[in-house]
Amino acid sequence: MRVTIKDLSEICGVSPGTVDRALNNRPGINPKTKAKILEIARKLNYRPDHRAQSLAKGRTMTLGVILFDLRNRSFAQMMNGIERKARQLGYFVDLALSGKDPETEIRLIDRLVQRNVDGLILFTVNKGEQFEQYLENLGLPVVAICNRLSDRWSYVGIDDRQAMKDAVFHAIAKGYERIVYICPPLAKRQTVNIYTQEERLQGLLAACREAKLRHEPVIVTEKNYLESLQRLDLVGGPRTAIVCSTDYYALEVMKMLQHHRIDIPGDVGLMGFDNIDVLKYVTPTLTTVEYAVEEIGERAVECLVSELETGRRQAVPLLKYRVISGNSL
Repeated sequence: MRVTIKDLSEICGVSPGTVDRALNNRPGINPKTKAKILEIARKLNYRPDHRAQSLAKGRTMTLGVILFDLRNRSFAQMMNGIERKARQLGYFVDLALSGKDPETEIRLIDRLVQRNVDGLILFTVNKGEQFEQYLENLGLPVVAICNRLSDRWSYVGIDDRQAMKDAVFHAIAKGYERIVYICPPLAKRQTVNIYTQEERLQGLLAACREAKLRHEPVIVTEKNYLESLQRLDLVGGPRTAIVCSTDYYALEVMKMLQHHRIDIPGDVGLMGFDNIDVLKYVTPTLTTVEYAVEEIGERAVECLVSELETGRRQAVPLLKYRVISGNSL
């Protein structure tokens, strides 16, 4: 039979409110009384009744999360941060993967709302007034991560434009005369929300302009980007650095270059973005941009829960980043 707060209060000879303060680490309780209650709760194997708590608060204590997929390690690391922080704050997480498809994303949002999630964390591919009005009509707090919506919604991310600008300046300072940029998502820039990738592109273009490079940057947006890359003269022309919008693409490029016995960085330089955790196993070490991926997830949960508690939207400062110098440039 489940032990209740009422049972504990009768056994300990205190009010249910005092038991609640002890179990939830709230102030206003004598330390000795608190220790006694916690010890008896432990011995009786007390477990909180989450269903009763949800009914009392008018919530399911569940947060809905939509990401693209978990193949990219940065998404998996972000999800770790979301789940860990949600658990610390007493919430469960209901995760759905959109596969970067706008219609699938809408269906998943509808499904999460039907499951009565208390709020949503979205790495969205949708954008525009119609989509934002749809979100408004849900009546739930929403936090956008990485792909920004408008100022109507809380946002957690970094200054991607300046981060990429700094990364390209780092490559130029090492003597590279031409930048080849790998970013397949840019092929969909007119149809879906790729805010993060568009910001990184603008940062790259700004760096090339300000550095007054003699050679125009080459922007590769094809899905078969490795084939496109092989058609370029990477070795015989100007000293070239291949800059990738994510580490995922950079690792694929590295594998291709090594297969064709193109030396990194002797023949061509290589740079990624994200500093995913698997880079510690890679040779040569990859120059990349590091930011606290898991912290984005944690901050998103804190922001969402704060809005649930206070009813007010939160402004989250952009997170810090830094260029990590490896042996690939």
